Amino acid sequence: MKSVDVLTAKKILEGGDVVALPTETVYGLGGWIHSEQGLKKIFSVKERPFFDPLIVHVDSTPKARALSSEWTDVHELLAQKFWPGPLTLITKKNTSVHPLITSGLDSVGVRCPNHTLTLQLLSKIEGGIAAPSANKFGKTSPTTATHVFEEFGNTISILDGGASEVGIESTVVGILDGGKKIEIYRPGFITASMLEEVLVHQGFNLKVTYAESPVAPGQLKHHYMPRIPLVIVPQDFNWNLDKNLIEDQLHLSFSNPKIWVQSEDPLLASRELYESLRKFDLEGFDIILTSKLPAHNSEAWLGIWNRLQKAKTLAL
Repeated sequence: MKSVDVLTAKKILEGGDVVALPTETVYGLGGWIHSEQGLKKIFSVKERPFFDPLIVHVDSTPKARALSSEWTDVHELLAQKFWPGPLTLITKKNTSVHPLITSGLDSVGVRCPNHTLTLQLLSKIEGGIAAPSANKFGKTSPTTATHVFEEFGNTISILDGGASEVGIESTVVGILDGGKKIEIYRPGFITASMLEEVLVHQGFNLKVTYAESPVAPGQLKHHYMPRIPLVIVPQDFNWNLDKNLIEDQLHLSFSNPKIWVQSEDPLLASRELYESLRKFDLEGFDIILTSKLPAHNSEAWLGIWNRLQKAKTLAL
C-alpha cells in the first residue's frame, strides 16, 4: 500500500496529483481545488462522468464562505452546529470555484469533515480539497485504506486514517430562496428532524424536506454497486423455493447466496454497510439477498436504504 503522511499528501496535491483521504463518512479521492490537473485526474482515475459535481472539503467556516457568493444565516448556523461532521451544504459559488468541481452549475457543495488527519491536511493547504469517494464510479464506496488499495493498488497514495466511523456519505442540503427553503438532496447520518430541531431552537421556523437535484452527487439510479448482484427480497422470501424468480430475471444461475440480515441499529448498520457489501464477494458468495425490516422504516434508516436502493441489481 502506498501510504503517505500529511506533509507528503500536501505536496502530492499541490503537484497536481490525487490522494485518498480518510473522513468519518467514507474515504475520498482528493484533488486540490486550485489544480486543474488534479481535478481532471479525479475524474479520470474514478472513470467518473463530468456531469457529476464534486464536494469541496474545508477545515473552517471562513474557507467555506470564501467559496460562496450567497452564504446565508442558515448556512452559518448549520455549519456552526454540525461541522466538523457529515453534512454538506450547497451554496451559490463565487467565480473562484473551478467549473470542473461544479459540473458547470452555479452552486457548490462544501463540508468540513470530522477526521483529525484530513483536518490537519486541510489546515495546511490553501482553499480546500475536492473529493468524491475513492472508488471507481458507481461502485461500492471505501471505508478503509485497504478498500482503496483493493480498488486502485499502488497507483494512488493513501492517507491512512483507520476505518470510517459513520460509513455512508454525508447528508447533502440545499438552502434556497435566501435561506427560506431547505431540502435534503442526499440523505445521510444527519436527518431532517435533526436539522429542524437546530433551526427551530434558533428561531428559524422552517420545514426541511427531501428532494432530488443534480447539484448533489450520487443521484443516478445505479450507484454504490457491489461486484456481485444485490437483490432486495420480501421478508418471507425462501431461496430454495423462490430463487427461480431471481434467476429468470437476471438470466444467471446462483449457488451460494448470502442471506444478509442487517442490524436493527442504524448506526451499526451504516458503519457496516459498505464493508459488508465488499466482504461478501471476497467470501465467495455469488449473490446477496436482504430485506427491509419494519425497524428500517424510521428516518434514521433513510440514508442506508437510499444507498441500498441504488446499489441493488433487482428488487422483488
